[in-house]
Amino acid sequence: MVDWHDNKQCSMLSSLQVAPAFHSAVVVGEIANFAAYAFAPAILVTPLGALSIIISAVLAHFILREKLHIFGILGCALCVVGSTTIVLHAPQEQEIESVKEVWDLATEPAFLFYAFLVMVAVFVLIVHFVPLYGQTHIMVYIGVCSLVGSLSVMGVKALGIALKLTFSGMNQFIYPQTWVFILVVATCILTQMNYLNMALDTFNTAVVSPIYYVMFTSLTIVASIIMFKDWDRQNPTQIVTEMCGFVTILSGTFLLHRTKDMVDGTGSARLPKHTDEDGYDVEGIPLRCPESLRAS
Repeated sequence: MVDWHDNKQCSMLSSLQVAPAFHSAVVVGEIANFAAYAFAPAILVTPLGALSIIISAVLAHFILREKLHIFGILGCALCVVGSTTIVLHAPQEQEIESVKEVWDLATEPAFLFYAFLVMVAVFVLIVHFVPLYGQTHIMVYIGVCSLVGSLSVMGVKALGIALKLTFSGMNQFIYPQTWVFILVVATCILTQMNYLNMALDTFNTAVVSPIYYVMFTSLTIVASIIMFKDWDRQNPTQIVTEMCGFVTILSGTFLLHRTKDMVDGTGSARLPKHTDEDGYDVEGIPLRCPESLRAS
């Protein structure tokens, strides 16, 4: 009989061996994502984050031997179709010659009103709702990081444009607006990551991921439309087609997450059904992380 402790040590050793490559891939991916915002509108870049879900599912199927259910394959296909639709009908990137132009867009009344509403909503959530309902209602933590995330993406795009112009020979770091954007990005990302980690620590990842993706992407699109006026350069047909592509991605994401642990002919292989008092939803998916995992 194989000793359990030996298996645990082998698993830990394998994790340590994989960790450097994993973290390197994460860093490269985030750098590429950051660069994408400098060259393409946020309304295009943000929804395409669903492609990472497809890649994760495919790699898990071949590397980790996690079986990809037929509905998971359908979810991947929907994400690809939706992403292709958005790419084909996305607006052209706005030509910006200075970070001051981005600052002018960010200080227009419409976006200032949106930012004010976001900050008020985040303040109310953190001060009132987090202490009372943070451990029981998944939307509280996700609401905070999604709202703040929509502002952080606008800041990241502004900073990306500043870096792009600087590398092309027009130094943007001589302007105080660039440093303001850096401060906004740092503050928003720290807040966003803090509450996202709290959500993942409290609730099941399979529940958090699709909800967070939907809220974060939707609010980022709204912020981008208000700040950069992406839809002003498109006709109604393109706008409707983009929204259809986005809904298609959302459907594929939900289907992929909802069925990723299913096995042919056996339904959900997560855990047996439990009552709500035990922290499970009606389909048997644990909404909350087990206490043993949080303690570790």
